[in-house]
Amino acid sequence: MSDPGARSLPEVARVGVLASGGGTNLAALIEATTAQGSPARIVVVGADRPRAGALQRARAAQIPTFVVLKRDHPDRRGFDRALVEQLRAHHVEWVCLAGFMKRIGPPMLDAFPSRILNIHPALLPAFPGLDGQGQAHRHGVRIAGCTVHLVDAGTDTGPIVAQGAVPVLQGDTEHNLQQRILRMEHTIYPAALRWAVEGRLTVEDRRVHIDLPEGEAPWWFDPTP
Repeated sequence: MSDPGARSLPEVARVGVLASGGGTNLAALIEATTAQGSPARIVVVGADRPRAGALQRARAAQIPTFVVLKRDHPDRRGFDRALVEQLRAHHVEWVCLAGFMKRIGPPMLDAFPSRILNIHPALLPAFPGLDGQGQAHRHGVRIAGCTVHLVDAGTDTGPIVAQGAVPVLQGDTEHNLQQRILRMEHTIYPAALRWAVEGRLTVEDRRVHIDLPEGEAPWWFDPTP
C-alpha cells in the first residue's frame, strides 16, 4: 500500500505543469489554484514546443516557464533528466501533464514517484494513447468522457483517480464530442489535483482510494449538449 502525497495542511503544494499545446487544461488549473484557500500553487510551466500556447497562458499569469527540446538531448533519458532538473530547480512536489505529448520515462517517474497526474480524453482503460476522443467516436460508443490518472511507465495505464462522462449525441461530429469532453476535463482535473495535494489518495494494487470531502464524488456526468 502506498500513500501518494500525504502532507500537513495548510501547507501549499508546489505544482509544475508540462504541456505541448494550447493549454486549456492549464488555464483551468491556474484558475483553480489561484482561488483563495487553494492547497496548490503552480510554480512553473514547461513545454517541449517553444510556441506552445500553454507558455503564453503561463506568462500571462506571471508563472515562470521553461522549454526542453528533445532534439537538444542525445536520448530520451537525457530529455527526461532535463525535465527533472528544471522542475527541481523550482522545488516542484507534484507534476500535472496537461496535453504533454511525450511519454514519461524512468527519470521522471523516479523523481516524482506517484506524484505525476495526467488527464486523458477517454474513459480508461478504453481508448488509451493518441486521439482518445476520435477513437471513441469512430467506435460508436454511447458514453464518452475523460480520466485523471496517476502516471506509470505504461501509456495511460496508471491508477485511475477520477472520471467524467458525457453522452455521445445523435449526429455528433468528432469536433463536437471533443469540445464536450474538454469541458468535462476542465472540471475534473482541478478537483483531482486538489485531492492529491491534500493527501487524500491512497493506492492499493491498482485501486485509488480517496478520502473524499463531504458531498464530493470521483465521477461526473454531464448530459447537456
